[in-house]
Amino acid sequence: MSAESPDNVLFVVMDTVRKDRLTPYGYDRPTTPTLDAFAEEATVFEQAVAPAPWTLPVHASLFTGMYPSQHGADQENPYLEGATTLAETLSDAGYDTACYSSNAWITPYTHLTDGFDDQDNFFEVMPGDFLSGPLARAWKTMNDNDALRAIADKLVSLGNTAHEYFAGGEGADSKTPALVDRTMEFLDDSDRAFAFINLMDAHLPYHPPEEFAREFAPGVDSTEVCQNSKEYNSGARDIGDEEWEDIRSLYDAEIAHIDDQLGRLFDWLRSEGKWDETMVVVCADHGELHGEHDLYGHEFCLYDPLVNVPLLVKHPELEAERRADQVELVDLYHTVLDALDVEGGTPAAAGETAVPLDRTRSLLSESYREFGRVDDDARDPGQRGDGVDAFIEYSRPVVELKQLEEKAADAGITLPEDSRFYSRMRAARRTDAKYVRIDRIDDEAYRLDSDPGETDNVAGEGDPEVEATEAALADFESAVGGAWTDALDDDVTDDTVEEMDDEAQERLRDLGYLE
Repeated sequence: MSAESPDNVLFVVMDTVRKDRLTPYGYDRPTTPTLDAFAEEATVFEQAVAPAPWTLPVHASLFTGMYPSQHGADQENPYLEGATTLAETLSDAGYDTACYSSNAWITPYTHLTDGFDDQDNFFEVMPGDFLSGPLARAWKTMNDNDALRAIADKLVSLGNTAHEYFAGGEGADSKTPALVDRTMEFLDDSDRAFAFINLMDAHLPYHPPEEFAREFAPGVDSTEVCQNSKEYNSGARDIGDEEWEDIRSLYDAEIAHIDDQLGRLFDWLRSEGKWDETMVVVCADHGELHGEHDLYGHEFCLYDPLVNVPLLVKHPELEAERRADQVELVDLYHTVLDALDVEGGTPAAAGETAVPLDRTRSLLSESYREFGRVDDDARDPGQRGDGVDAFIEYSRPVVELKQLEEKAADAGITLPEDSRFYSRMRAARRTDAKYVRIDRIDDEAYRLDSDPGETDNVAGEGDPEVEATEAALADFESAVGGAWTDALDDDVTDDTVEEMDDEAQERLRDLGYLE
């Protein structure tokens, strides 16, 4: 870290935001004037790759410096356990830390907020005690027991249904402004700070504030378009071209709302004299599909609109420029440690894994990604390549799958067991090629330089760049325990809650989840 490095880090995740819907990335609608101005003083990364296509594993990677198969947080085990977080390390180093989010996965019950001195979740539909106490213990009991897994699925399904119903109300529009207000209060009271915020506006369902709906989706009734991706993906509902345009327009309006609130936050930092002393990271955790590959949402695939995400970083050691080299979101863990001159690596509790700063993983370092090929027993599986590969992992999405099955069954549709819906996937990606290993259907591979839309599957055709990418993936798989080649049982059980304690059962009844 240089003497001019800032004291503070503001880390912004725009949940579910596609890169190609932002004006700094060439979008022709003025969705993001704040980010457009921010890009004039930041590094804009054009090839940033997320380690997974959905929130929980991506944030766990951001907070630990590990790939999903290393930290183990996914839908089959929705907890970050046995790892020391970035917030714990920074708090121990004397930094004030805060996490403000409107995403239901970033809460104490998943342990993603471990180490934050202050945290608040602005997800309004679920009662606050969903996140702690007896109900949290019930959630963990259900997720840890195969016989009770289906009940946990039902809770999330009901929660999502409630979110879909209530998100169109006034409360939905108030989450991000309140979150930004809380962030400013925190930064105002701190001299050395790490503030992490997640903004959920662009996540389904799309019910943007009227001001932005008028500009970007005039005449569109958000209650009339398909706001449930599982209805479309299951085949229960079709979406025509005109409806897709309406959906995309509502999505643009939500992104514009995020940008407006970021402008308010950035202006406040400038007015308070904190802008120059604050490193600012803005990224998405993943993107979204709007009909591409006949999919809606961010499940069941690893296509680029989901995993090639926006990333902009302002720091004195980074030029205001555009970078076309490939980077990984997992490296932001090391970048933050480097920016604040914290070495890390000390476990917060006995038996935990704490990843130390690796400057070949820091975007601020001149040696970024110069690690080359290392020994087979290297702790970081991403260092087994030659520095040009990014790796993505997707364990079977049990919650989304249960909801998909429900929508299909309601429509009299049987989902094929050998399909992407039941599949686990891993991918290696370079700027010119991608290889995706899938455990139930044929692998996929694409030449991204000539086929950016990923429409021509060239797996097995002998393309040398694709073969090099597949070889890198094989090395990565070996480092994390082997390839996913055995298909998991597709059955989702629906048994009793008898193993839950009486207190937990009573709390579930109070909330209406049990009779």
